[in-house]
Amino acid sequence: MEAVRGKKILLCVTGSIAAYKTAFLTRLLVKAGAEVQIIMTPAAKAFISSLTLSTLSKNPVHSEIISEDSWNNHVELGLWADAMIVAPCTATSLSKMANGLSDNVVVATYLSAKCPVFFAPAMDLDMWKHPSTQRNIQLLQSYGNLLIPVGHGELASGLVGDGRMAEPEDICALLHDFFSKGQDLAGKNVMITAGPTFEPLDPVRFIGNHSSGKMGLALAEEAANRGAKVHLILGPSKLSSQHPSIQTTRIQTAQEMYEASAALFEKMDVAILAAAVADYRPKVVASEKIKKKSGEFKLELERTTDIAASLGKIKRKNQLLIGFALETTNEVENARGKLQRKNFDFIVLNSLKEKGAGFKHDTNKISIIFAGNKQLDFELKTKTSVAIDILNEAVELLA
Repeated sequence: MEAVRGKKILLCVTGSIAAYKTAFLTRLLVKAGAEVQIIMTPAAKAFISSLTLSTLSKNPVHSEIISEDSWNNHVELGLWADAMIVAPCTATSLSKMANGLSDNVVVATYLSAKCPVFFAPAMDLDMWKHPSTQRNIQLLQSYGNLLIPVGHGELASGLVGDGRMAEPEDICALLHDFFSKGQDLAGKNVMITAGPTFEPLDPVRFIGNHSSGKMGLALAEEAANRGAKVHLILGPSKLSSQHPSIQTTRIQTAQEMYEASAALFEKMDVAILAAAVADYRPKVVASEKIKKKSGEFKLELERTTDIAASLGKIKRKNQLLIGFALETTNEVENARGKLQRKNFDFIVLNSLKEKGAGFKHDTNKISIIFAGNKQLDFELKTKTSVAIDILNEAVELLA
């Protein structure tokens, strides 16, 4: 977090239950050496007290725009900050910011800000998915504001899905990356494969795996935030990205992923193969639903096209090809063999034996293995932070 030290951070809190996370975020930023000032909407005070936040930030907290000590502060704070973070950012605040409705101190300050503005949405699943919310997010991004992706999980309503405010650790990691790396992938084309593939047996059934696409999406968001034009090839997944620099191609099967990857690869500077692609598919796909019968059912499989090996054969010297290995036995040995066979520049190894790593988790524990004996081992981290580690190594090789 060294890059955050000495930075002036304006933290803006709006009326969401996720406001409790702001206390942890403030503590992390102050501990990292940032100077933090906080403003909050009147609605936010129903969820967390200004006394708590002023104690943690060591600065007064403003919540009313029409008061003697706040009247001009929105202009001054907008000019003072190195970065403004709206976290949590409710659907109401999104709408007001996108449309310039300046009826509280947060939006008034936002309209006066001359620094980069980050916003971390927090709302329930249906609100997050509503077309008006998605339109407002796109508007804010078109103004140059930076979306902090929502998390997927249990929401305050009890529903499970997208809409959770990003965790404080992830927000701090994004800030660190922003201040330390800036736009180090500007002008680069980056292709990322993500998610599973589904290989049909018949019109109803398929062979698949448990990949959620979270790791690949985190890589896509991070690469886009660093200035890259990202081409995301995404298998069947509930996840999606609204980042304007991410172009998404949706696929279902391994063959479709191969065709999409092969069509793009020649123009790419970096290709990261994070998808969990099926190695086998049914040799014959039934045109009608297969009916249950007595006795055994035997299924004949055939190999799918090896995407990594195919791209590795045509990789140019000025291209980076990065692979993933998910192993359960002889992890390092198997990963090194895959690194050599597929002509990867480096391979990212994780193990299903590691608690909190692998499919569906919001965290991952990886090792990055290079040709020769070089190996970097990392602690368990959020997938957002893991994406930063991976792209840091990619940028270093590009340089």
